[in-house]
Amino acid sequence: MNAPVDVSFFARAAKPLTSYRPYWAKRFGVAPFLPMSRAEMEQLGWDSCDIILVTGDAYVDHPSFGMAVIGRVLEAQGFRVGIIAQPDWQSAEPFKALGKPNLFWGVTAGNMDSMINRYTADRKIRSDDAYTPGDVGGKRPDRAAIVYSQRCREAYKDVPIVLGGIEGSLRRIAHYDYWSDKVRRSIVVDAKCDLLLYGNAERALVEVAHRIAAREPVDQITDVRGTAFVRRPGDPSTEGWIELDSSEVDQPGHVEDHINPYLTTSEQAQAQGQSCSKDEEKDGKLPPLSLAGEGRGEGSSVYKPITIHRPQGAGGVAKLPRERTVIRLPSYEQVKSDAVLYAHANRVLHLETNPGNARALVQAHGEGATARDVWINPPPIPLTTAEMDWAFDLPYARSPHPAYADENGRHDGATKIPAWEMIRFSVNIMRGCFGGCTFCSITEHEGRIIQSRSEESIIKEVEDIRDKVEGFTGVISDLGGPTANMYRLGCRSPAIEAACRKPSCVYPGICQNLTTNHDPLIKIYRRARALKGIKKVLIGSGLRYDLAVKSPEYVKELVQHHVGGYLKIAPEHTEGGPLSKMMKPGIGSYDKFKAMFEKYSEEAGKKQFLIPYFIAAHPGTSDQDMMNLAIWLKKNGFRADQVQTFYPSPMATATAMYHTSLNPLKGIHRDERAEKVDIVRGDKRRRLHKAFLRYHDPNNWPLLREALKTMGRADLIGNGKHHLIPTFQPMTDGGYQSARRKNSTPGGAKASERAAAVVKAGGAGRGASSTRGNAPVKGSMLTQHTGLPPRAGVKGQTRGK
Repeated sequence: MNAPVDVSFFARAAKPLTSYRPYWAKRFGVAPFLPMSRAEMEQLGWDSCDIILVTGDAYVDHPSFGMAVIGRVLEAQGFRVGIIAQPDWQSAEPFKALGKPNLFWGVTAGNMDSMINRYTADRKIRSDDAYTPGDVGGKRPDRAAIVYSQRCREAYKDVPIVLGGIEGSLRRIAHYDYWSDKVRRSIVVDAKCDLLLYGNAERALVEVAHRIAAREPVDQITDVRGTAFVRRPGDPSTEGWIELDSSEVDQPGHVEDHINPYLTTSEQAQAQGQSCSKDEEKDGKLPPLSLAGEGRGEGSSVYKPITIHRPQGAGGVAKLPRERTVIRLPSYEQVKSDAVLYAHANRVLHLETNPGNARALVQAHGEGATARDVWINPPPIPLTTAEMDWAFDLPYARSPHPAYADENGRHDGATKIPAWEMIRFSVNIMRGCFGGCTFCSITEHEGRIIQSRSEESIIKEVEDIRDKVEGFTGVISDLGGPTANMYRLGCRSPAIEAACRKPSCVYPGICQNLTTNHDPLIKIYRRARALKGIKKVLIGSGLRYDLAVKSPEYVKELVQHHVGGYLKIAPEHTEGGPLSKMMKPGIGSYDKFKAMFEKYSEEAGKKQFLIPYFIAAHPGTSDQDMMNLAIWLKKNGFRADQVQTFYPSPMATATAMYHTSLNPLKGIHRDERAEKVDIVRGDKRRRLHKAFLRYHDPNNWPLLREALKTMGRADLIGNGKHHLIPTFQPMTDGGYQSARRKNSTPGGAKASERAAAVVKAGGAGRGASSTRGNAPVKGSMLTQHTGLPPRAGVKGQTRGK
């Protein structure tokens, strides 16, 4: 059974969010929407804003949008909060729209890193933006957090800038930047912010806001967990801290002395700077030892054990007080020029992510007069269930701001915001992920400790959607989070949880200390679908199937009641090499889940299908690995319509592999002990790996024929069912139709231009780059994959071979 969520020491280690005395402006009450204009401020009776939030996303007052959560949390603390959403960054004037904030600016690039939002995995510019009204691209600058911070400083230079959001969170130390192909400085230095809050920042933000409101200078707020800031060398506030130098690899640590068997007890003690009790006895410091058979009455002596006192300062690293220990990482200048030190710094950072034992980190930037340290405090204490409920139960309007409405006052026409439409009828039930997948940044941002809402809070939100959200048809699109089935899962032992330093609880296998009981989640599913007015509750979040198979009852509940015909899961690959670099389970777990999925679907009399996702060009993936994956896909009848190419996001472990060709999951060394990683670089090889995933696309056949011959696998070229690709080349138009419609390439290319058309088919990340040789007939594209059984009643469909 699961241990109660609040048993963890994290539940008692921080001041509760609701325990602060509200700021005086709470008398103004709750705003229907946080104001975006002076006119709205006047309607609320405000003469100024205490805090102004600047975001790269359109303002949607929904708990799935970070700025809405932050704004409502601060409002509940009594502050007057205004929002400037997607401002024109060409000058500082738009940043003055709400006047001067009384306390501080809160800046974020939005729900996504601005570079990932604007560029595909092949560095091509996207023409759309799901977080903008009308899906229009170009409404935020590159590196938006830096640009917005600069404009805020220009607008009102004496107002503190508090930076947050995922862009700031994942760039808190010197990091490899895929788009410029170089190592960039910490965003704290580049943005010149006063304070960076990383991770889910409610706890840190509430404390910082109240301390600034109490007129505490922001440069003196250096003790809040989950924050990063700049310190000059020799800053008096660092007194009392013990610094561990980790700026180089292969440094010898503390070595315990081995006992020399040829020394006497006395000599051993002397070699350790101690004395032996026998010597002390000779010197008259101890009474004589009693002999056997002598009386043990009053005044008699007994044998006493030898106590060795370790000389002061000789303790091992583990003996140092972690709460006052800071680890010095290699400097920005070092990691910029030395790949080994970059991999080492990345490894240290990921080892110091558990709030229960993480130590502070410091990294030098600049030299001489420009020298300063970026200081990163340990991660924030996760929210308790009660605090999660409090944050999600705040009075969200659950819709975009009225300023985005069309001429009919609606948000589902020309001004529709796709990201809001996607989560409009969904409920976020938890945060965090203990999977530790190296290509994903969820753990680096939200942490691996699962933070879950209560059943009552979740059911209340489902009822609110049913009763209050316009356009609701009775279908809840998702009850999930970063991972659909990690709700209320965690470590069995609070002590082990606080001490653990593993990067994943489920790799290479599921930890014996991890609870895998899905009963609380099953109960929520059943209760939600039993509510009056709820026709269907779907699960749209990614599923961790290696955990799901531990609970057959959960799989049965999911398959028979919460799948809308197709369920998306992510094995990512079939081969051990790339899977070991991803920290993902073997394909055997997928096969086990697939068998259970098909069994329970058949029991329910439903025809349902699994849609597996795979990654091309991930570090550690050879051409042979991709060929084997293509063979597996064909053998199992899958024709991937959407292809995900590895996207090196800031701070991810796989990104460190990509940049350094080393494996930070292993020890980092400068000799042959360091594990080298095969990196897929260059457009040609990346295209080849994508082509293997889309082996069925005629546009890819010329490239695949050439590669298979080079690899000595020409036996896979032929016209039989057991061949991967045919010998003939049909006439195709070279067209490329993306799931993101505006990224498509028009057809009509000549045969000689087919290869060029494939080059232009830039991957856009998961679910964002599909290719089709010819436009399908209406109704034939059933899902993300072709080759599935035809839908009943639709003519002209045949099952793909």
